[in-house]
Amino acid sequence: MKKIIFFFGFIFLLSITVSAVTKKVQVIDGDTIHIGTIKYRFFGIDAPEIKQICEKDNKKIQCGILAKNFLKNKISDKIPTCITKDKDRYQRLIAECFINNESLSRFMVREGYAVAYSQYSKDFIEDENFAKENKLGIWSMSFQMPSDYRKALRNK
Repeated sequence: MKKIIFFFGFIFLLSITVSAVTKKVQVIDGDTIHIGTIKYRFFGIDAPEIKQICEKDNKKIQCGILAKNFLKNKISDKIPTCITKDKDRYQRLIAECFINNESLSRFMVREGYAVAYSQYSKDFIEDENFAKENKLGIWSMSFQMPSDYRKALRNK
């Protein structure tokens, strides 16, 4: 009997390990990731939309792609740990996700590749101020706030 319990316990642990290893992280944009089939929207931040264009030195820059790639490089081959706070109207989980205990929301705002979404949270305002003062990421460019960009698209 002990051998049977041990065998099924081993199979269970193996299945958990395999599913954890085979989970794939897909970076959708600077504030949205998918881990396996679960969709996460980062809590308290707003990153440029994929098709959003910024400008620097009279050059057009795909700042949405820039933010996505910046996040992708940060995550690399790691699987973020996410703490869910809510669900949005698109059925994505609103969450704060972490790599090695570092908040990806805070990282993206502090490095200037997202803005603090102060209408929903005040958690990342100091990080945004740091990025602004140091002209990091999109703060070194002319850009439209992501929420204003989305609003303008809806009004077309």
